[in-house]
Amino acid sequence: MMAHSQYLLHIPLLSSLSSSLTSPTPSLPVRTLQTKTLSYHVPSHGTFKSTPWHFKPLNFALSGALSIGLLFGGIGVAEAAKVGVNKPELLPKQFSTVIDVAGFLSDGQEKRLAAEIAALEADTGFKLRVLAQNYPDTPGLAVKDFWQVDDRTVVFVADPTFGNILNFNVGASVDLDIPRSFWSRLAGKYGNIFYWKEKGEDASIEAAVMAISNCLREPVGPNNCSEVN
Repeated sequence: MMAHSQYLLHIPLLSSLSSSLTSPTPSLPVRTLQTKTLSYHVPSHGTFKSTPWHFKPLNFALSGALSIGLLFGGIGVAEAAKVGVNKPELLPKQFSTVIDVAGFLSDGQEKRLAAEIAALEADTGFKLRVLAQNYPDTPGLAVKDFWQVDDRTVVFVADPTFGNILNFNVGASVDLDIPRSFWSRLAGKYGNIFYWKEKGEDASIEAAVMAISNCLREPVGPNNCSEVN
């Protein structure tokens, strides 16, 4: 399956991961899935308008100077793609699975997360990549090639710009194994503004990485990833 079959919660991320873009479709009831359409309810944000879920790449959180009004509808995703940002100069000189351009993480935290991500990839074959940013300071679309994003990759962007700090772009192969409700529950638990304001952005990032790692290690079945740990 191609890497284009991806979806994102909260803030759409990397537009060039998909070969084309379409305009948002009308809103659907909360947690109702129609063909290529996904809608979620997150406690701190309310109901989000649904858009074609496999065309929701790293677009807003990584790239554009886009308003909150744009996120909630009114302008199509194709229009949003025109404002993509690509700043490879903000990438580290050497490859890293954790990029913190916002300064949310200490050196020790970055090393712990990188070690957990390396162990996860060795054990499962799934690739988790973490970008901590505070828009507009972001490498933008440059992370796609830097990380060689494919259908076994989860791109986790920690950006508090729009309230909920946890944003995910999920590869097609990961999507086959992980219930989509997991990502909304994860964002609702550790990404809401009350949590990261009290605990800190670093705590939200670490908790999310560990929860994703635990989920991806669970045997695939009807009850996998039913709890966010």
